[in-house]
Amino acid sequence: MDAYSYIANAHGDYIDQLYQAYKADPESVDFGWRKFFEGFDFSQTYPEDGAEQATGTGVLTKSASTLGTTAISSSDSVSADKETAVRNLIHAYRSRGHLVARTNPVRERKDRQARLSLADFGLSDADLDTSFKNGELLGLGGNAKLRDIIDALQKIYTRTIGFEYMYIRDPQVLDWFRTKVEKDSLSFNPGVEYKKRILSKLNEAVVFENFLHTKFLGQKRFSLEGGETTIPALDAIIQKGAELGVEEVMIGMAHRGRLNVLANIMGKTYEQIFSEFEGTAVPDLTMGDGDVKYHMGYSSEVDAAGGKKVNLKLAPNPSHLEAVNPVVEGFVRAKLDHQYAGDFKKIMPILIHGDAAVAGQGIGYEVTQMSQLEGYKTGGTLHFVINNQVGFTTDFEDARSSIYSTDLAKIIDAPVVHVNGDDPEAVVFAVQLATEYRQQFHADIFIDMVCYRRHGHNESDEPKFTQPALYNIISKHQNPREVYNATLVQRGDVDKELANQMDREFRDLLQARLDLVKQQPLPYKYQPLENEWRSLRRSTNEDFTKSPETGISEEVVQKVAKALTSIPEGFKPIKQIENLLKERNKMFFETRVLNWAAGEQLAYGSLLLENHIVRVSGQDVQRGTFSHRHAVLHDAVTSAPYTPLNHIEEKQPEQLAIYNSLLSEYAVLGFEFGYAMANPTALVIWEAQFGDFANGAQTMIDQFIASSESKWQRMNGLVMQLPHGYEGQGPEHSNARPERFLQLAAENNMVVANITTPANFFHLLRRQLVWSFRKPCVVMSPKSLLRHPLCVSPVEEFTSGNFREVLGDTYADAKKVKRVLLCSGKVYFDLLEEQTKSERKDVAIVRLEQLHPFPQTQLAEELKKYPKAELIWVQEEPENMGYWNFMLRYLRRELADVVARKPSASPATGYNKVHVQEQKQIVARAFELPTSAVADKNIKATAEVAKKQD
Repeated sequence: MDAYSYIANAHGDYIDQLYQAYKADPESVDFGWRKFFEGFDFSQTYPEDGAEQATGTGVLTKSASTLGTTAISSSDSVSADKETAVRNLIHAYRSRGHLVARTNPVRERKDRQARLSLADFGLSDADLDTSFKNGELLGLGGNAKLRDIIDALQKIYTRTIGFEYMYIRDPQVLDWFRTKVEKDSLSFNPGVEYKKRILSKLNEAVVFENFLHTKFLGQKRFSLEGGETTIPALDAIIQKGAELGVEEVMIGMAHRGRLNVLANIMGKTYEQIFSEFEGTAVPDLTMGDGDVKYHMGYSSEVDAAGGKKVNLKLAPNPSHLEAVNPVVEGFVRAKLDHQYAGDFKKIMPILIHGDAAVAGQGIGYEVTQMSQLEGYKTGGTLHFVINNQVGFTTDFEDARSSIYSTDLAKIIDAPVVHVNGDDPEAVVFAVQLATEYRQQFHADIFIDMVCYRRHGHNESDEPKFTQPALYNIISKHQNPREVYNATLVQRGDVDKELANQMDREFRDLLQARLDLVKQQPLPYKYQPLENEWRSLRRSTNEDFTKSPETGISEEVVQKVAKALTSIPEGFKPIKQIENLLKERNKMFFETRVLNWAAGEQLAYGSLLLENHIVRVSGQDVQRGTFSHRHAVLHDAVTSAPYTPLNHIEEKQPEQLAIYNSLLSEYAVLGFEFGYAMANPTALVIWEAQFGDFANGAQTMIDQFIASSESKWQRMNGLVMQLPHGYEGQGPEHSNARPERFLQLAAENNMVVANITTPANFFHLLRRQLVWSFRKPCVVMSPKSLLRHPLCVSPVEEFTSGNFREVLGDTYADAKKVKRVLLCSGKVYFDLLEEQTKSERKDVAIVRLEQLHPFPQTQLAEELKKYPKAELIWVQEEPENMGYWNFMLRYLRRELADVVARKPSASPATGYNKVHVQEQKQIVARAFELPTSAVADKNIKATAEVAKKQD
């Protein structure tokens, strides 16, 4: 083995940082590096050819391996090689000791080739009593025997905790963590009272599972059995967090152990849980149909050490494992922005993972990558993995390619602590260390608690079908409470009588629960944002017959306009931005007619002046995918950003938060949903780069956005903007799949809209916060209409009025109308062009600006004008997509026919010539209505011609 490989493999920038620190203060780096740099300096002054030389640069200029060889060559070769070997041995234990740590409570660990034997380093038993200076690296002094060094390394790195951290590239963080590992872990010895607390929490965890197993034999509960140490672990996190300034903890987790956490951490009473199992609980169905007991959320307030109180929240979640993770992060960020003034110390997210899920679900990677980004950081997340070594029936060897399920931690240099779930004291040390790390560095850290699953995936499942050997071991294995109780007695930490006393208390507690002794729910004090939610009300059908007034004053228009057309002194925009500012100035102060982007930003500015937060995120949202928004300007020389809407008034808080997101839809949409779930007073918008990008976030749409109010009784005002429209860009970027949202639309659960005027979009955005309730809103937003000369609105439409669900015809003669073309979105302008060009006064065009909740009353009022006309639905999407099937739910009898592209498996043609011909035929059919068969034949013929031409 190359004695200097540890240097050759080191990160160059890291060595330079260490060297600069050494030059400033030699004592600031550890002994090994100090000696290495001394050798380097010596070799620079006295090179091998004997000539004095000094670089004078203070920078390492040779390769690390060459420098290492040069430095050591000046010393006695035999002793230097041995010292280097010992240093390499220490480095190896620090880097790979976790591979042999005794972290698995039920089976031998797989051989991961840790290479930690003496022979791997050119050492032997003959060296065991030799003293080495490198003992200083472990705090053993400069004359430590090799056997003492090995003994220390094994105590630190190969017991029931495995530390994985040597990839950390920040020297300060690395040194801090290593000190905690090599000193604090050895001295950790909680007092007798805390050991009793650990045992008490284990008692509670085991009692709860016994209670449910006894009372509800065979019912699904996704028990924590095998991983009961999770309960004292979470308790320790909360207690340590409170000590370090945490006032609120937000927990996200899936179903495994969730009921136990609700009972023994959140304080939900057995009576409440019992009634849900029995089915005797009277469900509150006023907001929907509810969800199963192990998906619901909960809030409470617990007492921590020193009289401090900690607010606890458990996020509601679906069965889609890990999907709740970005929701938790968004929720925490909203609280940071609104309630805690950005103080990361005061609120902490905890994500509880399963090992198979965190390794297998891509959302874990997305959330990890967003953790340090300016628009999404939450001050670090404590990740706790309940590693029961099996996913449903899949063994870990088939569940991942990586050694550990937590290996994604390495992408952000997050340390990982692997710990044996049968050693509760080690688990407590691990989570306390993790809590300290999070509070100190505001960065993520992972705890991998290796345990097992007592039963199958659920309590009626037979695990021996797929893991018979493992479950033969598990069936004979004592639970963590019994293991810890025996350990305490054996160590003498508690005497046998105390152990017996706690065992009696355990039995009494179980019997009391079985007898349903009345428990008092924990008191709870609502927080400011929660009171905001409580002040809202649930919507009724009447709320959608007419939208509330959302106009603004001329004074507000002028203030926002001035901000949008001004830049600070010394700011140098590029030429295109200079032209943009001139165009804005002309719109607001000369023509007084606004385009889409101006109307949108006027909505934002007016809400900012009302002291609302406006948060927009998505890919390239600052300028807009189509370079229309330019909410953030950049100096042409320095690239410094400037956000005009954060400077409408003097001393205005910067509450327009508009962030270009990472290239993620799933995690970012979940984050924004979580943000909107926390803060009802903020306008929260996620914009897809193209509408079909929402495909990558369908889980969030199905499980959270569409069903949150029905399943979990949680309102949410998130806005999704999905660019949609057929402009010949091919199948990938034409269709935002409105049919999918309309299929999910029921019970007034969300707004689905396709809007054709800037003023109406302005009123829709403002309506989101003017309503005395909250609804998610999905907008099929425009692309070509962003610059369409007819897609504009006069300022007067912004200073009065409200959102209009239906827009009537302004050209046809009502008395002559024989046909009404009912449509939504961009196709209106294609129809309007033909209507005016052909002077068709006998055909009226009516726009549905809001499709759901369906504006039955408003549409009926408009159609009264044309009592004898036939009603045709027109859309540019294929007949099996778009709005047609949805329209049949409401107007089956009234609609005479549909004009659309032919039914298709793909959203749009990839040939522009075909697209243009199809669009023309849609318009022609709308006004003349030839048979569908003829139209389809023509479209197919055109497609064949276009293919030959291309």
